[in-house]
Amino acid sequence: MSKKNYSLFGMPEEVIFCKKCIISNQRPNSTIEFKSKNSENKKGIDINKDGICSACRYNEIKKKIDWKEKEKQLKELLDKHRKKSGYDVLVPGSGGKDSAYASHILKYKYNMNPLTVTWAPHLYTDIGWKNFQNWCHVGGFDNILFTPNGKLHRKITSLAFINLLHPFQPFIVGQRIIGPRIAAKFNIPLVFYGENQAEYGNPLEENYTPTMDKKFFSNQDTDKIFLGGVTVDEIISKYKFKLNDFEPYIPPPIEDLTKKKIEVHYLGYYLKWDPQECYYYAYENTGFKPNTERTSGTYSKYAGIDDKIDYFHYYTTFIKFGLGRTSYDAAQEIRCEKITRDEGVSLVNKYDSEFPKKFYKDFLEYIDIEEDTFSKIIDSFRSPHLWEFKNKKWILKKNLV
Repeated sequence: MSKKNYSLFGMPEEVIFCKKCIISNQRPNSTIEFKSKNSENKKGIDINKDGICSACRYNEIKKKIDWKEKEKQLKELLDKHRKKSGYDVLVPGSGGKDSAYASHILKYKYNMNPLTVTWAPHLYTDIGWKNFQNWCHVGGFDNILFTPNGKLHRKITSLAFINLLHPFQPFIVGQRIIGPRIAAKFNIPLVFYGENQAEYGNPLEENYTPTMDKKFFSNQDTDKIFLGGVTVDEIISKYKFKLNDFEPYIPPPIEDLTKKKIEVHYLGYYLKWDPQECYYYAYENTGFKPNTERTSGTYSKYAGIDDKIDYFHYYTTFIKFGLGRTSYDAAQEIRCEKITRDEGVSLVNKYDSEFPKKFYKDFLEYIDIEEDTFSKIIDSFRSPHLWEFKNKKWILKKNLV
């Protein structure tokens, strides 16, 4: 390892882009194996394809899946939980295209009665609030809007930005936990999230189970739960919060979920998931509307548009891993054959590095830092193997071609 090219976050020092889509081996929380010593894994899937990421390999597998059989399994699961009265399924979401699609198809095609639950965005955008309202009023859903302690949420978001350059962490934690937690309180044993993130590059084997990994609901020790890069106990001690304030962020015990027979499933396991098709469906059936302008950092107008902080989530992933919002959007649309790889390359090089200036002042005010502090923190997370300072500006050492 050379001092000049070392990786800050344990990512491979040699940057490699997938030959089919445009994602790189810098994507975090993934097993994008561009080369494997074994020709097959335990599922009998060929993973020895140099230069092809795991998400693209799974996309080829999806084409061979018997989706009629998967839908049959879905119907059997729903029949098992369907009630004559009351809620028989819980759908977490914001009213964006994915949760709007999931809740609507479960209610109107499969005759379930969903309760929807929303972990509130940090800062609603105008279009995000309108789509949330349309989800309830046009789509026709009962909803619980859960807004966490704003003072604590801002502090955790600020810590997550300063310590991890990951301002979206507290939202991700809350959104993952809110489904099974509310389901347990209302005795709704079936929870449906949308697609499994394994579709986009997490461990390939995760696609072969319909349920969420229970490891997300196992930890109750506050000295082992990290939020914003520090433990819950440390936040309580330093910032004078109480343990009760952290209730929404602490996973419910597995024992409680098991006792109430709570099952957390991915709808994408049973129905072939296509983000753009989810958008079309939501637009036609739930009143979901795209933004009136292109989203900063990408070319689309309909994905991740409900939270002002979301824009900085993708900008910070670009700083840490050289992968911005366009990289993620284009990779998905290449796999779904909506655009070509050449088009994806062009879009990434044009928009991936774009700074989300529209909500910059809102973001600084929310996490309570100054502009110069923001810049210093951003630059401190630029990994030497990705970035170099040249001609008075930061540039990526390796660009997508």
